[in-house]
Amino acid sequence: MPNTDELTAAAMQAAVDVIAAFGSHDTARYFAGFAPEATFLFHAEPELLPSRAAYEAAWAAWERDGFRVLSCTSLHPRLDLVTDDVAVFTHSVRTRLAGVDEEQRERETIVLRRGADGRWLGVHEHLSLDSGA
Repeated sequence: MPNTDELTAAAMQAAVDVIAAFGSHDTARYFAGFAPEATFLFHAEPELLPSRAAYEAAWAAWERDGFRVLSCTSLHPRLDLVTDDVAVFTHSVRTRLAGVDEEQRERETIVLRRGADGRWLGVHEHLSLDSGA
């Protein structure tokens, strides 16, 4: 069994990998960082996206409308290991999107769960506006 430091480092790396994939618009790698049953709550969406497949469908629709991530910067990352199998990652995020002049300033929480194979996957993502920015 990995110790607390190893579990924390592995969960943090999983979150960092998801953010890097998002920032490079690498959709395959980005969505691979989430469990199929993950849920997503975004301030710009009218309701909860109840699964990774629902989010992938929304993403594809956004892309048809010109959505493309140009860059993503994580500020003040924090990871709290809740149990040996659950962690909560939080940070402020600055995102640049194609066709949008203003940088997006948001706060994000990703809840991660460690599977039987030892891999950490996101099971919930929440994105809100960063009013303190």
